[in-house]
Amino acid sequence: MVREFTHKNEWAVILGGSSGLGLATAKKLAKHGLNICVLHRDRKSDMSRIENDFEIIRNENVQLLAFNVDALHTEKRAHVISELKENLGSAGKIRIFVHSIAKGNLKPMVAEDESTQLKNDDFSLTINAMAISLYDWVKALFTAKLFADDTRIISFTSEGNQKVWQNYAAVSAAKVTLEAITRNIALEFAPYGIKANCIQAGVTDTNSFQRIPGSETIKNHVLKTNPFKRLTTPEDVANVVYLLSKDEAKWINGSIIPVDGGEHIV
Repeated sequence: MVREFTHKNEWAVILGGSSGLGLATAKKLAKHGLNICVLHRDRKSDMSRIENDFEIIRNENVQLLAFNVDALHTEKRAHVISELKENLGSAGKIRIFVHSIAKGNLKPMVAEDESTQLKNDDFSLTINAMAISLYDWVKALFTAKLFADDTRIISFTSEGNQKVWQNYAAVSAAKVTLEAITRNIALEFAPYGIKANCIQAGVTDTNSFQRIPGSETIKNHVLKTNPFKRLTTPEDVANVVYLLSKDEAKWINGSIIPVDGGEHIV
């Protein structure tokens, strides 16, 4: 195992890092020597499992900061950034920032019970949480001068950016917005050495995916049509986040990168 980031005082900041793609990414990057800062929002009943996962990260002999806070809350964000500045000191920098927030409304546009129908506020909440918050965090960390000279910004999109799934309208709109924000970060922050890309993960059996109405039907379809006849795993995605964090990936910028075993071509 190559630990190219060991002793460099470089960090990965991961929003949504206690499960799914975010947790797999935290574990992978820790194996290569990056210190990890995780933000997550979980119930006390889940903390035993989460602490076990965090202990795996600590056992990689890296530093781990974990905040069980609402990453969308302005004051909480300011507190976390203050704590980060204190822990990083004058020499520490953020090498990679990963946005893995899955908070949105999965409601139908048309339903007999109007109270369950998708409304304007549902779009606003979902787009803010899953897209605009990327810019809020990037801007705040940039202003705090915590980014390295060659920082990588990674966010996660899905085929729902183009394909129509039942009850997915608000999340679909958020994914399209996320991609647009990522492209503009890639352009406007490039003079400061910052690169930004989206990973379009294939269907991955995470808790977030299981909340999508009809997820079992989607999963069974992918198992039949994916060239490798399997789902994408969180580890598949984490491996590509790691690849994008390497020096050799510094010329990849503003891209939507499918990580799905070819799922998107069939």
